[in-house]
Amino acid sequence: MLLLLIVRTALVALAGACLGLLATGSALERGVSFETVEAGPWRAAPRAALVDADPYTRAGRARSGEVPMAPGEGLAFFASVDETGAPLDARCDYAIAGPTPPARFWTLTPLDAKGRLTALPNERPALTSAQIVRDERGRFEIVASRHARAGNWLALPREGAFTLALRLYDTPASAQPASAGRGAMPSLRREGCA
Repeated sequence: MLLLLIVRTALVALAGACLGLLATGSALERGVSFETVEAGPWRAAPRAALVDADPYTRAGRARSGEVPMAPGEGLAFFASVDETGAPLDARCDYAIAGPTPPARFWTLTPLDAKGRLTALPNERPALTSAQIVRDERGRFEIVASRHARAGNWLALPREGAFTLALRLYDTPASAQPASAGRGAMPSLRREGCA
């Protein structure tokens, strides 16, 4: 009887540990964070580099080996879905237009599904604020496509899901991330798919 109770207790403890590990792994895969700022399809974790970041953010950082930007350096936003919530797909073309939060400099980079730089046909891994052609009001439109385009073109990988990383350097938004709301971030519209 005592042996049966010990075996049941051990099985329940083992099942609880397995379920806990599976739930934590799933949360890390989805990038769960308690301190995420969202602006349309763009998401940022402004406290990700801090020692007192939430446990899921610290675990994700340890798992990936990524060194996120500290608040004094800037703020990174990531989008893996478009304005409608559909996952970004390299077979499609996207229009990225509108304002960006004030920053001394920014970069826009396509990353693969695991958050790594992608192999691009033109060997230019990113577009920067210094390369963008703007209209008279200071606005811009970037076409993200795997096919070369005139104007502001961001090359995409040949296939598969991807994420866009918009990194703002030396920006007041790093001190007040909520200021980078929906109206301060560029839109991300799907234009068509091959």
